[in-house]
Amino acid sequence: MVIVLVLGFEESTRLASAYGISVIGTMIITTMMLAFLVFHVWRWNKLLAAGTIAMFALVDGIYFASNIAKIPDGGWFPLAVAAVLFTLLTTWATGRRIMRERMAEGEGGLSLELFIASTSKSVHRVRNTAVYLSAADIGVPSALLHNLKHNQVLHERVLIVTVKVEEVPQVVPEHRTEVHDAGDGFYRVIIRYGFMEEVDIPRELAALGCLDGSFDPMTTSYFLGRQKLIPSADHPGMTRWREALFAWMSKSSESAMESFKLPTNRVVELGSQLQI
Repeated sequence: MVIVLVLGFEESTRLASAYGISVIGTMIITTMMLAFLVFHVWRWNKLLAAGTIAMFALVDGIYFASNIAKIPDGGWFPLAVAAVLFTLLTTWATGRRIMRERMAEGEGGLSLELFIASTSKSVHRVRNTAVYLSAADIGVPSALLHNLKHNQVLHERVLIVTVKVEEVPQVVPEHRTEVHDAGDGFYRVIIRYGFMEEVDIPRELAALGCLDGSFDPMTTSYFLGRQKLIPSADHPGMTRWREALFAWMSKSSESAMESFKLPTNRVVELGSQLQI
């Protein structure tokens, strides 16, 4: 790509124009990140924080003004690349938020207590443990409902696991897991991670000592809901082309089985359609 870029610009002066825009763009973004730090994280005195950011913003503004004339002469290229990346990243972030909201709406419609009361005594229970991943920490996951609908059985121990990524780099071990005993062999487990930590659900479940009986990874089945995303005008969240882009990105993304370090020979996927 570097060779293609050099050959495409043909002249070093045009390449220098693109480089200048890239540098000033990085400086502006760095100043914006610093502003977030001093105002919201470090919580400096507002006058001191405003003066510091204003000083950097003034320098950045001067440099940016001097580079505006270079945009037609090659500076358009880093701006175009930035626009494409910005569109992809914001589409992914917005789409994931909308998808979580849609899934939470579906899973929160039936309370776990009502589900247990209506099914735990009337449905055949089989041995071992079943783990159902849920996007919400309330309600019944769709994978559990689908499995019950098609197979007409429940495991003797059912764990409904929700993974939450907090806005901190690491979560202290004492606050990692939260377990709620719902009765009749049902447990709701909430596992928290920092955004720089690697998710490993089997490891966290094996470390739990409060479940009824020991946790055996080789006799545990993991049930995942695989959603086929369908762009829909009935649920406006993004424009149709961005919904289609997000559906393609989601289809090409890493699966939950790989992200959560689930054993490949112990995973069952149940598909459904989800309108975004």
